[in-house]
Amino acid sequence: MRVTHRRRPLGRLVVPLVLALVASCTASVASPQDHGGADRDDREIDVVPGPDASPAEKPDQAVPDPLVLTTTRGRASGSTIAAGGGDAPYNYAPSLMVERGRYRMWWCSQLGIANPPGDDILLSESTRLDGGFRGPDGKAATPIFSGRPGGFDGMHTCDPSVIRVAGTYFMYYTGAAGDHAHGNAIGLATSPDGRVWTRANGGQPIVGAARDVDNGNTYGAGQPSALYLAGQFYLMFTDTTGAGTGHNGAGQFVLRSPDPNFQRDVQALGPGGFRDVPDTGARLRSIVDAFSADWMWSDSLAAFAVAHETRDGTTITFWDLGFLHQPYDPVLVPGPWREGPGLVRRPDGHAPVSLDDPCGTVPVDLVRATRQGRFGPTELRRFGVDVRGFDACADEGRALLALDGFAMPSPLRTMDLVVDGTLVRIDRRSVAEKLAVRVLDKPIAALVRTEVAAHLEPGVPARRAPGRGVAFLIDDRLWQVRSEEVAGLNSSAVLEVTDQEWDGFQRGPDFLGPPR
Repeated sequence: MRVTHRRRPLGRLVVPLVLALVASCTASVASPQDHGGADRDDREIDVVPGPDASPAEKPDQAVPDPLVLTTTRGRASGSTIAAGGGDAPYNYAPSLMVERGRYRMWWCSQLGIANPPGDDILLSESTRLDGGFRGPDGKAATPIFSGRPGGFDGMHTCDPSVIRVAGTYFMYYTGAAGDHAHGNAIGLATSPDGRVWTRANGGQPIVGAARDVDNGNTYGAGQPSALYLAGQFYLMFTDTTGAGTGHNGAGQFVLRSPDPNFQRDVQALGPGGFRDVPDTGARLRSIVDAFSADWMWSDSLAAFAVAHETRDGTTITFWDLGFLHQPYDPVLVPGPWREGPGLVRRPDGHAPVSLDDPCGTVPVDLVRATRQGRFGPTELRRFGVDVRGFDACADEGRALLALDGFAMPSPLRTMDLVVDGTLVRIDRRSVAEKLAVRVLDKPIAALVRTEVAAHLEPGVPARRAPGRGVAFLIDDRLWQVRSEEVAGLNSSAVLEVTDQEWDGFQRGPDFLGPPR
């Protein structure tokens, strides 16, 4: 097979020894925030979940000192956990999703069976993170996305970032027609299952090179990482031609929009926060001096966690909701690397929550290429730590965010379930156990006086519509559940209704829990 490999940013196109030396001298660091000389009095510290992100409190004007976190339970796979198999010459730039008890990983490689020649995106899955990954077709990996001749991505498709929102998978990726200066751009494809993909936006790129500066790095725009938060798609990416990049073109820019195609209502992150921009060409501020970064939103930490490579491994840098300050000092996931990390995330791009300690632990696991092969980075291995040293349940706002989907005993000997930032009282423990991701042994002190938004009493009526599922009818609002079994446990009669009748009801938050 003729290896035709997409150009990576110049900061990564080096032999291993030089790479290690460069990393030791120019470790990526978070870009300092310019507050414009004046302190703001509306800085968002904590957020309450729901349709709109909002501050749970307004702190004083002083920027709080970052909290020093600790890490425990360092872990690493003993060997490669996944590879393209066959004639795949390299394996890197993974995107990982934990979904319904299995790990799904998309990454960049090249297989001779996938045309045209150039970078392909592969998929493998496993029930464990330390190995056992196989493609949906039973082979080592399945090629699921390749170049489209004649398109902006005619030869290369690489650097996938996959999320799932409202049942649809969105894959942001780097595409290129060939090895041309500034030829890389970011595209989007959608899928019903994460395997069969359709190009979005008419097959046109959604982000291209800004061409603000000429620093000698002609890579362009690419290496996207997406997540979904409070009704907005957030996109972090590299653009070596963007204003504010480092001397070598390093930098990570952020856009957000309610439109996954980023064709309307686009905002770009600037020195004072997000601002409206006419299109995706604005490069107002870089949040970290790095290439090939990944990120996630952590409900437990109420912060963005940005993963980027430094001398000794992957550094996790934190930003608050508005990117106005860094609430925590960085933490390190140590170990060898040769290309950027892929964080293990929930389908919406959020950090997984610890079932054992949701108030005080965030598990951080990632996969990265660890060896420079003849044709590119390869040997994907898993690394991880548990992040501790914080209390997400110290106050009501943080607890409602961190405990989404958890149930606990209520002060009235019933059960309380956190649902999308609200508290729902449930009389039967068996029902709470079915609805919750986990039932805690004790009440949470910060939520003892929280107002109860709804009460799920035994026998409350339920409704079912064809293709819509089943929902409890509480206070004339539909609260959807995952299965009709829950209605039976609650002794609730299920009445069949038409689509029109279903749509006529007001909707409450669903009893579906966080994406999983």
